[in-house]
This record gives sequence, structure tokens and C-alpha cells, in this order.
Amino acid sequence: MGGPLSFRPKPGSIPESPGVYRFKDAEGRVIYVGKAKSLRQRLNSYFADFAGLHPRTQTMLTTAVDVDWTVVGTEVEALQLEYSWIKEYDPRFNVKYRDDKSYPYLAVTMGEEFPRVQVLRGAKRKGTRYFGPYSHAWAIRETVDLLLRVFPIRSCSGGVFKRAAQIGRPCLLGYIDKCSAPCVGRVTAEEHRELADDFCEFMAGNTGRFIKRLEREMREAALAQEYERAARLRDDIQALQRAMEKQAVVLGDNTDCDVIALAEDPLEAAVQVFYVRSGRIRGQRGWVVDKVDEVAPGELVEQFLLQMYGDAAAEALPREVLVPVLPPDAEAVTELLGEHRGARVEIRVPQRGDKRSLMETVERNALESLKQHKLRRASDLTARSRALQEVADALDLDQVPLRIECYDVSHIQGTNVVASMVVFEDGLARKSEYRRFSVRSTEGDVASIHEVISRRFKRYLEERSATGELDAATGADPAEEAAGEPGEGSRAPGIDPETGKPRKFAYPPNLVVVDGGPAQAAAARRALDELGVDDVAVCGLAKRLEEVWLPGEDLPVILARSSEALYLLQRVRDEAHRFAIAYHRSKRSKSVKESALDEVPGLGPARRQALIKHFGSVKRLREATAAQICEVPGIGPSTAETIVSALKGQNP
Repeated sequence: MGGPLSFRPKPGSIPESPGVYRFKDAEGRVIYVGKAKSLRQRLNSYFADFAGLHPRTQTMLTTAVDVDWTVVGTEVEALQLEYSWIKEYDPRFNVKYRDDKSYPYLAVTMGEEFPRVQVLRGAKRKGTRYFGPYSHAWAIRETVDLLLRVFPIRSCSGGVFKRAAQIGRPCLLGYIDKCSAPCVGRVTAEEHRELADDFCEFMAGNTGRFIKRLEREMREAALAQEYERAARLRDDIQALQRAMEKQAVVLGDNTDCDVIALAEDPLEAAVQVFYVRSGRIRGQRGWVVDKVDEVAPGELVEQFLLQMYGDAAAEALPREVLVPVLPPDAEAVTELLGEHRGARVEIRVPQRGDKRSLMETVERNALESLKQHKLRRASDLTARSRALQEVADALDLDQVPLRIECYDVSHIQGTNVVASMVVFEDGLARKSEYRRFSVRSTEGDVASIHEVISRRFKRYLEERSATGELDAATGADPAEEAAGEPGEGSRAPGIDPETGKPRKFAYPPNLVVVDGGPAQAAAARRALDELGVDDVAVCGLAKRLEEVWLPGEDLPVILARSSEALYLLQRVRDEAHRFAIAYHRSKRSKSVKESALDEVPGLGPARRQALIKHFGSVKRLREATAAQICEVPGIGPSTAETIVSALKGQNP
């Protein structure tokens, strides 16, 4: 392949109009579809600076051999055509949302002669009304069991229905009045469809009229002294009320909206949606997506809205869609969804009140969904094995890195510098082996990495020497060293003979990962070379583009964004970052508490707190005069003078 310049369109040949473009590979398959307000401006950005593009975009361009485009009249048409092409060609480099699990729906098969209520999963079918999705199938069955008292529509399979019609006897549900038994002609097809319509209307949120109707009939039956019928109607009302109670009321009765929230990291994003109808949460659903490019949250929202509502029925679109950020072409997306619904659709970001609170709840669900997805992926033995093998192949290691150690440095403008060491064995975090360092160097991250690696492996060499392993490695006879101490030469390496527990730094890693680029990787390698440790591999993981740097190499190793190897290295790096930040925060909060006021004689915690509250900080207090300090309740002239002298470094 000749690269992207080999198929770059001629200057001036690309129109400035809005449109949709397609990149194709050597076999003619569409590998990426995109839209643009100006095709010329957007396509030129792919060919202007190849080195500055995201690695995933670079991969797409080197895979492609051709690009074409279609001009459209408006941005709305561009959105429509982009969605149609993505659906038709399924391009490998486009973002695709997938369910993080198979959600069950309550479905009513309105396309059949005798509609049936049932639990369905998977692709939606034509002629079927869907409600939900629900978190659990048992929640649907509980709701249906309550509603069949009032709306006794068919819930049996086709075989059971046909068999009952043949023998002229309904199933058990027909005898207990939870089915109107259309199979044996107790109701006509029209009467049964009316029951199904009422069931769907109740599930859609129009609940008030049914309860009012039943209450009216119950009163009429009581007045007519039909007490058994009145009692049954009373039980029907209670069943409807219990079904309504299962759906939490979160907003006003007239509120119909979908609440969408995102949680993301550099490789993946999770989306959660709460469906609110008539102020009640009617369902919840989640998606997970691999981020194939450096996509902004607004672009993720736009792509999600198109994929979610593109094939949805018009009645499934709500009046209002609440999102965490507006899509870049918010007006065009709003217009497109409005056309699809046949009425206005409003897309907005909630700022305050109940809707903002609900958005925060959905965001927490999205974050938890992403966390659970990563845990499921991390716990997959096959995926872990593949990840370790991919790391070994990419870094040209002699063996699979069964033990990986990752180091990260954390500080704020060179103060309270700390570092973390996290350990992953067989692809899983081993938290008992985590260590943290208070860094002495103040010369920057590179010097800090060198110091931490040196300290860690000095301890490793010391503990190897203490167990006799180092002597064995250098040719000495550990049995001679152990003379006079029976059994010492046979103890397990890395085990403390006094406690029986593993020594803190006894086990070497197969791979050291540092958070950073070529400078940090080189510093770690230099520290190991100075100590004579030559059997440990080193790499750096740069956060901006997720590049893997090997010491002494001019170019990074680019791992596929969807690879298990990059996922593992990123998870190791993120865990080191989290552990370092936690230690830095605790150290910083401790240093803040150790204020200069602690050295002032006669000044207790209550008055120190009062001074900080009054002036806001020690810096402002240092600038204050004794008279200003006297304004603080409990501080007299003598104490104020003592404070001024202490803060100026004089002897109080």
C-alpha cells in the first residue's frame, strides 16, 4: 500500500458543501464513514499532518486505499446518510455501541390475531409493542402477574393456545380468571384486542383512567349490593396500585424523558439510560463501546443518539432527552429526532433540580457499569493469558511477564513528591505487594523514577543476599555461608525465617512499567543497569496517545486500541496512578495540618482554627497586623504580638 498520500484527492476537487465520506480498503470494503459540515476542510485534515493524528486514525488511513464522498443539502441529511451507511456497511473503524448484557423487555405481540404478553430479549420484531427494558425478567413476570387480574390477555405459547382450541378446554390461567380464554371463544378477537390495547396503555403510563373506572364500578357494585364483585374490583385496584408502586416516581406526572449518562476512560465508554414515562422510571439499559478514536464526549453522545433512536418506533421517542453534554450538531440532531418522532424533541443538559439529581444517579450507574465490565474482562482467564502473550510478543520478551510492576510519581509543583509501586501477577492485581515511596529527589519526574527504581532493586538485591540466592548466582557456596545455622540453607527463597512471611521486595518482576515516555523508561533502565540487574524488562506507557516506549528506541510500540495487551498495560498504569494519588493526598493533608501556627506557644487547636477561618489561610494571616489579628474572638494583644513574631521567624 502506498499510504494515505497515494489516494489523496486532487487539490480543489473536494467540495466545501456538507456531506458524508467513506474510506475503503483494498478489497473495496467500507472501513470508516464520517460526516462533515465542510467536506474539504474535514478530509484535508486527514492528509495534512499524518504524524499528528491519533494512532487509531493512522491505522485507518494506512489500511484505506480510496476515499469517496456524497454531497447533501443540510446537516440533517448528512446525519441521516451517515447513520444509513454505518448500518449498511458496518465499518470496522466506526464506534459501535453494544449492550453490556441482554436486557429483557415486556412485549405484547400486537401483530397477531390474539395478542400475547411475554418476556423477550434480543432484536425487536415488527408489530410488537415493547416496554422496558427491565433489569431482571422476574420483575416483568411479577408485574404481568398483577396486571393479568385486570387485563386478562393471552400469555401462553402458540402450541398451548392451539392445543386448547382443539380440545375445547382452556389452560389453568383461564380457570383462575387470569386469561379471557379467546382460545375457546369466551371473548371475540375484537374484545381480546381491546384488552391488549388497555394493557399497553396502562404500561405506557396512562394509569389514572383505569383506576378511576374501577373505583366507579366498585362503588356501583356496592350500591347494588353485589359485594363479591365489589371485593374483586377492590382487589383489582390494589393490584394496579402495587404494579405502579414497583416503578419509582422521580419527576412530575407529565414528564416523559430519557436520561443518558456517560462514564469513560481512554479505551472504553459505558452508557446508561433511564426511561422516565409519566414521571416514573419505566426501564433502564446499558451499553459499552470501544473508543476507536480520540472521541470527545459530545461526539459519543451524538453517535449514541443516532444509533439508539435510528430504528426506534416513533412512539418510543420521548419529548425530552437529557444528556451529560450537548452533541456538536445539537440543532441538526434535534431536528432529525423531531422528524422521526413526528413532534418536537428537546435535547438539553439538566443544570439543577430533580432532573439534575436523576442525571447524577444515572452517571453513578454508568460508572459502576464500566467498572463491572472491566472486572468481568479482567477476570476472564483466556483474555488475561492472551494479554500477557501479546505483551510478550509486542515487547519481544523472552518469556510471558507473569509478574508486572508499575511505578508512578505524584506531586503538585514539586511538593510532597511520592511514588507508587503496584504489582500484577498473572494479569490480576496483587494488592498485598503494593508499596509506596516518599521521594527525596526534587529534580523532576525522571530523577524521581530513577531514585524509586534504584531503592526498590537495592532492597531486592539485599534480600537475595540475605537468603543466599545472590551468592548462588555469583558462584559462592551458600552451604558454607550457612554453617552453624542448621536448616537455613534450605529455607524457601524470599521467605523471612523469623515470620514465615514473604519479604517485602524479595521477588523480581519480569517487566517494569513506568508511567511516562522515553525519558522515564530510560531512567528506569539506567537505574537497573547501575545495579547490575539485567534480567528485568522495562517499558514506559505514555498517557496521551497510549504509546509504549522501550529504552533506547527512537519510535514507540503502537498496540492496537482494542488489544488485550494495551488494556492490561493501561489497567496496570491506572492502578499505579490511583495508588500514588491516594498517598500524595494523605501526605499533603498531613502537611497542611502541620501549620506554622503549631509552633506558636500558648495557641491551642480552637484558636488556631478560628484564625484560619477568619483569614482564610496562613499566608493571609502572615500579612496581617497585630491589630487585625486582635479582631479574632479570643485573641488578645499579647497573643497577637506573639503570633506576628512567630510568623515572621522572630523569637516570640
